[in-house]
Amino acid sequence: MTSNTPTETVDAVVMGAGVAGLYQLHQLRKEGFKARLFEAGADLAGTWFWNRYPDARFDSDGHIYQLWNEELYKGWTWSERFPGQPEIERWLHYVAEKLDLRKDIKFNARVTSAHYDEGRNRWTVKTSADDVIDTQYFISCGGMLSAPLTNQFVDQDKFKGQIVYTALYPAEGLEVKNKRVGVVGVGATGIQVIQTIAPDCGHLTVFARTPQYTVKMKNPKWGAKEHKEYHDAYEHTKKTVPDTFSGFDYDWDPTVTWANTTPEERQKIMEDCYGHGSLKMWLASFSEIFFDKEASDSVSQFVADKMRTRLNNDPHLVDAMVPTLDDYGFGTHRVPLENGYLEALQLPNVEVISVRKDRNPIKRFVENGIELEDGKVVELDKIIRATGFDAGTGALSRVDHGYPNLLTTAVPLAPSAALCNMTTCLSQQTEWITRALVDQRNDGKTFLEASEDKWVKHHDETANATLVTNTQSWYMGSNVPGKPRRLLSYVGGVGVYRKRCEEERESGYPSFVRA
Repeated sequence: MTSNTPTETVDAVVMGAGVAGLYQLHQLRKEGFKARLFEAGADLAGTWFWNRYPDARFDSDGHIYQLWNEELYKGWTWSERFPGQPEIERWLHYVAEKLDLRKDIKFNARVTSAHYDEGRNRWTVKTSADDVIDTQYFISCGGMLSAPLTNQFVDQDKFKGQIVYTALYPAEGLEVKNKRVGVVGVGATGIQVIQTIAPDCGHLTVFARTPQYTVKMKNPKWGAKEHKEYHDAYEHTKKTVPDTFSGFDYDWDPTVTWANTTPEERQKIMEDCYGHGSLKMWLASFSEIFFDKEASDSVSQFVADKMRTRLNNDPHLVDAMVPTLDDYGFGTHRVPLENGYLEALQLPNVEVISVRKDRNPIKRFVENGIELEDGKVVELDKIIRATGFDAGTGALSRVDHGYPNLLTTAVPLAPSAALCNMTTCLSQQTEWITRALVDQRNDGKTFLEASEDKWVKHHDETANATLVTNTQSWYMGSNVPGKPRRLLSYVGGVGVYRKRCEEERESGYPSFVRA
């Protein structure tokens, strides 16, 4: 047998055993397609398999981070409002068991190449486990944030201590007691790590480049009362979330705008949203924060004031860790939820160093730690890299592939690239893909490829009308050298995107070539 001789022939190959991949596999099987799923990891769960760093957890409420299957939904109960990684991983194992998915999944099998044969309209997909699969369709569910950036610093291989990446965190954990630990990065992941390990470290140094507007999380434990409440609301929640702006069960009130409210009314709305202890402050306070400078500045100042108060107005910490209006506006970056982060920064064993490019950035790694631009060496035993991802495109760009009959989830120019409760958008996209393949089969067609750039034009026009495109962040691809600058996520709203997708299908796929 040669390396190109198929070991199996299927209708569809699915890449990635996270939320999207599992649900995609289930739907394809339900419609009678022969499908196989390949996963690089040793087990399922995707993001929640790889990201085992301290305090990794939802920032979507548990009752909406769900697949819209009534039996699955009502058969599972979360222990708290924003569950942590171990519980989320158990939930995905529960999903796989209930839907009997494992029999069609192969683990420790990273997709290494996928080549399309134009003469046959079929793919040859190869994996690191020597699989050679002949398939009609290749469906990528590789994830939006699954390709960590690993080569950002000079001489990082010279460090003699231990380096770990939050996205590839050791399952056995990391011993930090009596150790000099450095955390590089203060985005959502870095924040969760810092607030959790700070009390246990011998000494913790936080290397902070871009400060973040944060919102304090409220995470109560849930019991029988809360379980009954959200189970009973299944039909309402299922009907509501797909049409909101962000796929959550809260949304902008179209009758309440920045322009038609008084300063007192605005303050009350902001206090109420902030007090919700969720992303409501970002995604359901005032929609004008995305495109009106006055509203953006006022909401940004409100959140910054909350942070300064919790930092006891410490001049150094405020300067290093609280964004200013000159940096960017609240909500134009990813908004992290945190629980004790700002208090952790004030512990006596914690030091915060601002490494902004115009101040004292990291120059290089050295044998015993990290050297800054001014020549100072911060001596460390262990370094935790919370330095981000090649978002949206990273999972696909790391596979050798072409494009016809390639379908993807959590993709650039869709809301699920950043601005959506992921299960809401992943459910919608996998369902749309499945229906499209059913239509292909029913119409006797074997070729499907996007043919127009109308959506790209609409996406860019929508994005450029907002303040988000003014920022430097992974939302814009700014964290990856050489990556084209474009807003990764559709900012027109989850409900609008879903409607446009349905219109595309109902009108016979005018934006695609089908044969």
